Amino acid sequence: MKVAVVGTGYVGLVTGTCLSQTGVSVVCIDINQQKIDNLKKGIIPIFEPGLDDLVIQNTKEGRLSFSTNLSESIQGCEAVFIAVGTPSDEDGSADLKYVIGVASEIGKSISNYTVVITKSTVPVGTSLKVKEAIEIELQKRGITLDFDVASNPEFLKEGAAIEDFMKPDRIVVGTESERAEKVLSRIYKPFILNGHPLIFMNIPSAELTKYAANAMLATRISFMNDIANLCEIVGADVNLIRKGIGTDTRIGSKFLYPGVGYGGSCFPKDVKALIKTAKDLNYDLQVLKAVESVNDDQKAVLFNKLQQYFKGELKGKKIALWGLSFKPNTDDMREAPSLVIIKKLLDAGCEITAFDPVAMEEAHRIIGDKISYSEHQYEGLLNADALVILTEWQVFRMPDFDKVSNLLKNKLIFDGRNIYDVEDMKELGYTYFSIGRTSVIA
Repeated sequence: MKVAVVGTGYVGLVTGTCLSQTGVSVVCIDINQQKIDNLKKGIIPIFEPGLDDLVIQNTKEGRLSFSTNLSESIQGCEAVFIAVGTPSDEDGSADLKYVIGVASEIGKSISNYTVVITKSTVPVGTSLKVKEAIEIELQKRGITLDFDVASNPEFLKEGAAIEDFMKPDRIVVGTESERAEKVLSRIYKPFILNGHPLIFMNIPSAELTKYAANAMLATRISFMNDIANLCEIVGADVNLIRKGIGTDTRIGSKFLYPGVGYGGSCFPKDVKALIKTAKDLNYDLQVLKAVESVNDDQKAVLFNKLQQYFKGELKGKKIALWGLSFKPNTDDMREAPSLVIIKKLLDAGCEITAFDPVAMEEAHRIIGDKISYSEHQYEGLLNADALVILTEWQVFRMPDFDKVSNLLKNKLIFDGRNIYDVEDMKELGYTYFSIGRTSVIA
């Protein structure tokens, strides 16, 4: 079986690589010649644990290839996945120009029955636009050719994408024909042999399922952040509350961790897009508006704690940051809380030195030389007025606290991810602020 994946970003590259791992012949297509040349050499454009080894292995075995020529590459393919970006427009809606552009190119090129599958996260109704774009190009060519469109949203967690794809919680597919359903069933058969469900539904339901899933997860995060802020006012401990409600089987324990807000390529963009879709249909998604508002406010919580501690006198303070990516095990900094906090600290006149295990290059690309970057975890702590933790990387969980205290000007930590125990920090003599828990004042 031969399939094509258009787009070699996070979703496209993981999809194409994992499909090739099952024996499918996959060609990944991108307009970026440099990216394609690098992929042919085994140079991966993103950080995702295990992905580089699979790309190299399947390329060597001849199951995975890369090209910039869409027209040539999709010949003989039974299915073509569209996995290009859908960035947010200024009004919050998803920008579909790349998706529709690919659909038009497919219409110009296909010569056999093909299932065109939207893998990108797109609003309800996009498949109709994809179908229309293909039909327009076929009419221009003066030919009649059978094809189908389908929606197959991704549910990958950055940092665990390979495991998620190979052992999915579920695979959601929206189709409008039995023929397309058979093609998708063949593609995903290797992934459902161990009981992972393949769920077929109509296309609008599949398109909306992705948004609904991410909106629910974002809601849980904002809810816990709201509760955490209340905890600090009344003297409660958000970690105990999380355990208390997480053991309720109707609620569960996942995505109940408070922090400095959610970020990344999905939650912020998808919440905005779902709110905009509803607005266009004259419906007001009040809960999601609140979710977004709470998240925006939460990104300032740690800065506010710093400002309060230093009585508004932050100018000239040296702040050491641990963690820049929006979550561990990725270099992704899209919508990362660190960017908001860094801007606020810089505007207040702080000097910033930052360290992240993998996101340093990406941070420099985005922020430039406005801050300093440490080559090693402890380097930036020297004479810093405070340590601020923004990402819960494993390497930060059990540091050498003696070394930390010897390097810092003050034994002062602001923990935006609650990775340390309050009692431990008290015994170590630190002044310690976290999210939704009692502060420790040494």
